[in-house]
Amino acid sequence: MAPHRLMIDAGLKVFRLTGLDRALRPATRGRGVILALHRVRPAHPATPGFSPNASLEITPEFLDATLGLMTRLGYEFVSLGEARRRLSHEGVPFAAFTFDDGYRDMLDHVAPIMERHGAPYTLFLATGFLERTARLWWIELEEAVRRLDRIEVDIGGFALRCDARDAAEKCAAYERVYWTLRARKEEELLDVVGRLADQAGVDRAALFGDNFLDWNGAKALAREPLMEVGAHSLTHRRLAHWPEEDVRREMAQSRAALIAGLGKPVRHFAYPVGDQTSAGPREFAIARELGFITAVTTRPGVLYGAHAEHAHALPRMSVNGLFQDRRSLESLVSGAPTALMNFGRRVDVG
Repeated sequence: MAPHRLMIDAGLKVFRLTGLDRALRPATRGRGVILALHRVRPAHPATPGFSPNASLEITPEFLDATLGLMTRLGYEFVSLGEARRRLSHEGVPFAAFTFDDGYRDMLDHVAPIMERHGAPYTLFLATGFLERTARLWWIELEEAVRRLDRIEVDIGGFALRCDARDAAEKCAAYERVYWTLRARKEEELLDVVGRLADQAGVDRAALFGDNFLDWNGAKALAREPLMEVGAHSLTHRRLAHWPEEDVRREMAQSRAALIAGLGKPVRHFAYPVGDQTSAGPREFAIARELGFITAVTTRPGVLYGAHAEHAHALPRMSVNGLFQDRRSLESLVSGAPTALMNFGRRVDVG
């Protein structure tokens, strides 16, 4: 497990053992929480011990358990628009569910579970995924490392060399390449991952077919009464790495395409990747200027009243596939872990 994940695991164990999160919850829970999810499918590791993107997926059973837990904790399920309205008012704590990217399991698993619980949800779609024109670079990288026994690639003028013969070596190789590239410009990231994928013989088109909705699937899902469509850009670029005119085009044209293709309003935006290195004050301002009601990040945190003034930089709490247990989720939505991590600072918009 990577060092940052070990730290998260250790922190959650402390909260579970001490009950500190439950003691702090009245002060740290805030007014509500936006939950961020990606894949929901039965567990099926293609290579035992090597699932580098496991944090992005949970099982249908855990999604059902998550909804049940949030109900028992007293949360009311609301849409993102209603969450935005409630930021300005004290009341019953609320939870808004969001799903990024548009995986095929939205139809098979998510929609029936959300309907059973009567829970509204927002699906953030990147139109390039629907059209099979954007890059699934994190999946390309996973498949390349899965197939190769040794990684040899040049990044930023230095040679990265590492073995990938077994599951442990593949996990280490993936983490090393992934985090090295995340620190680079996105054009270089895409180039390096593309070269590795080509070297490994990865069929990029097949990755879309196995994993993502197309326009027909999105149209079928758009008929679900509890589902709201949000924009997630044209090509899933990390917007902070691109010129302003590209950012505006990614936001505005993805919204226009979704409205035209699905016949539903598109009032919300999710920044691709969404961390501090991928979206910042410039992107927040553009989303506001383009008229989105809200825009969400992946910066971890719960919602406080002060977020009413920062509706285009809203934090979300990830429902992490590496911590699929009710007690860990209870700790996260209490707001206590992020309150400590942020030294009590409630709003992070820098």
